[in-house]
Amino acid sequence: MVSNKTLNFQNKNRNLNELSQQIAQQLQNEGYKVQSRQLATGAVIQAQKAGILRDIITADRAFTIRIDGQPNDFTIVVGVGKFIQNIAVAVAEALILSELFLAVDIPEMLWTEHVEKGIIKEIATIVG
Repeated sequence: MVSNKTLNFQNKNRNLNELSQQIAQQLQNEGYKVQSRQLATGAVIQAQKAGILRDIITADRAFTIRIDGQPNDFTIVVGVGKFIQNIAVAVAEALILSELFLAVDIPEMLWTEHVEKGIIKEIATIVG
């Protein structure tokens, strides 16, 4: 199964670097371990949270958020997968792959549902 969720935003006039910093800060405030890297047209953020759900799935699960585009026409893709210690590797994967796609098994579907119901709503709220 492929696990990702794509959000498209138009006419929002958002500075994508500032937006990525706001998202990363919100995740940190909620107890996520966050690493990020700015790109020419956006950013990649990777977040991992300790807790019972994470322990049930596996200790190396996280989600990656890729922000791509221009201030008035950008896309945010959230994918679930392994936590990559070196954010440069996550950046390279995000650049090489046209979509974030990461295979998941049944327990990880629970994590994906959690991400879609919580984190994605928060991102949409931050964007405005």
